[in-house]
Amino acid sequence: MGKTSKPRAGSLQFWHRKRARRIYPRIRSWTKLSKSPLLGFIGYKVGITQVQGLDQNPAKKSKEPIVTAATIIECPPIKTLSIRYYQKSYKGLKVVGEKLAEKLDKSLDKKLRLPKNPKNKEIKEFDDIRLVLYTQPKLTTINKKKPEIFEVALPGKKEEKLELANKYLNSEIKISEIFEENTLIDVHAVTKGKGFQGAVKRFGISLKSHKSEKKRRSAGNMGAWTPKKVSFRIPQAGQTGYHTRTEHNKLIFKISDKLEEINPKAGFTHYGNVKNEYIIVKGSIPGAIKRPVRLTAAMRPQKNISQFQLQEIKK
Repeated sequence: MGKTSKPRAGSLQFWHRKRARRIYPRIRSWTKLSKSPLLGFIGYKVGITQVQGLDQNPAKKSKEPIVTAATIIECPPIKTLSIRYYQKSYKGLKVVGEKLAEKLDKSLDKKLRLPKNPKNKEIKEFDDIRLVLYTQPKLTTINKKKPEIFEVALPGKKEEKLELANKYLNSEIKISEIFEENTLIDVHAVTKGKGFQGAVKRFGISLKSHKSEKKRRSAGNMGAWTPKKVSFRIPQAGQTGYHTRTEHNKLIFKISDKLEEINPKAGFTHYGNVKNEYIIVKGSIPGAIKRPVRLTAAMRPQKNISQFQLQEIKK
């Protein structure tokens, strides 16, 4: 009699599966190969749609248009809160100073306490510079006022970083200034929360037969007799969803501010109408609608990218 085999259920790549600390992720590593002026941006997930276009890959014989899924992300302009200076120490990068922008939005009072008379001292000795940015959700239709505050790295040497940081300090930054169409980006987001779920939904294990002992929706056993402990590889019930996840090499189909091309008559379901610049990214991305999504320059980009000529967007 043949022996049935089945690959294990549930990836062990992500461990442990716990809730994210906040609704938008923190990014700890940045690419050094990017030519973009900033290495990251942030937007709000609008929803998924279908697009039709031509794949410009010369290896493909068929030149007929293809239809594929795509995600719309609204990207209102972001502003700079401060320039943050770092020095290297035995514990990693250490903050040695910060230079605040001159004009800051009142909405920041909902998030943090700002000094009335900031003392912006010039810092000459530093090893790295990063920009602290904040969003403007009041420009969208998501009924939110409190901004997200996040840090973004800059490309180049430290002299080039300082020049770029001073350029962006008291100005708005648009998504069209950072990324280009038909380029690859990484998407960082917090997935949809599912709550406390059992092993069948959490790991996809199969149901046991009606003759099995005790439970039907659990693992067959908790592992070997010795060592006398339960391995983390055993699928058990626990938190499902609301995890920080990254998807690499997502192709940007379009960056535009022509709202009439994408807005349906009744608006997007559970979102409303798009009012600012937006990008259309190939495929799906993690997270719920209205959730902040962080976009960064691709950490490990593919060398050969086939261009996609967008023809039509389904409303």
